[in-house]
Amino acid sequence: MNPWLRNSWPTLAIMLGASVWGLVWYPLRYLAALGVTGTAASALTSAAACIFVLVVRRSTIATVRWHWLLPLLALASGVTNLGFVWGCIHGEVMRVLLLFYLTPAWTALFAHFILRERLTWAGSALAALSLAGAMLMLWSPQLGLPMPASLAEWGGLAAGIGFSMSNVLIVKMSRVLPDMKPEMRTATIFGGAALFSSCASLFEAMPRHPVGEPLAMALLLVLGLGFVLASNNMLVQYGLARVPANRASIVMLFEIVITALSAWLLAGETPGPREWAGGACIVAASLLSRWVHRARNEAPARRDPPPAMV
Repeated sequence: MNPWLRNSWPTLAIMLGASVWGLVWYPLRYLAALGVTGTAASALTSAAACIFVLVVRRSTIATVRWHWLLPLLALASGVTNLGFVWGCIHGEVMRVLLLFYLTPAWTALFAHFILRERLTWAGSALAALSLAGAMLMLWSPQLGLPMPASLAEWGGLAAGIGFSMSNVLIVKMSRVLPDMKPEMRTATIFGGAALFSSCASLFEAMPRHPVGEPLAMALLLVLGLGFVLASNNMLVQYGLARVPANRASIVMLFEIVITALSAWLLAGETPGPREWAGGACIVAASLLSRWVHRARNEAPARRDPPPAMV
């Protein structure tokens, strides 16, 4: 095999994983059209992904050591999945994703209190840049304060907070439980998302129960999404274990490009000037944060799986 191609496989794996996350909103909306609510879609696809990981990797996660960080990771992942899925189904995909990517602000705070990392001036400036981008994107003379304008946008914001917390908890677990297999954390992420979304689904009425052909299509789509998301998580793990963290963070922002193109082509959603300007601030903060927050734990942490977004 060509050496260049062999060395490019890990980067391509991360890029493919980011592309899947940038496109997954469309089948989720199709599930909603079939009568499956956002909470139910999050619960079912996460459960299918968790079962897939448990079956495929059962030999590596046969021995599990209990730790109080596991339920916290499950809860944070549940908030991440449900907020992202519900927001993408009911809101403008690009705005939801940009609110999700306010991770530099939340990561700086969580790392300070949970990992005892010093909150530097540079880190604070990046958090401020990220929040300024959100305020620019959300500000409107008619609406007043730059706050999320819908429950879907609040979902995207909550998902970003949960994602940042999940990242920090994974780093914490890599220090406290260094022998825990990445597959166990992956199963915890999807299992927590399934349980959290199942509880949330009790408070969201199903508009109509799919029957007949729609029911069969919904079941196939749920199983297919579970398989794709679990496989995608493992694929990204492969790439993150072999690509420097700074380069990986840049490649993973490819998701925003894919989301913008797919939202434009498939849903006719075109960001306006304020969305582009605010998004540029958020993306810049996300890119620069890797250079500012290079902590001692970065090398082992990048071998861990990223929190599953859906």
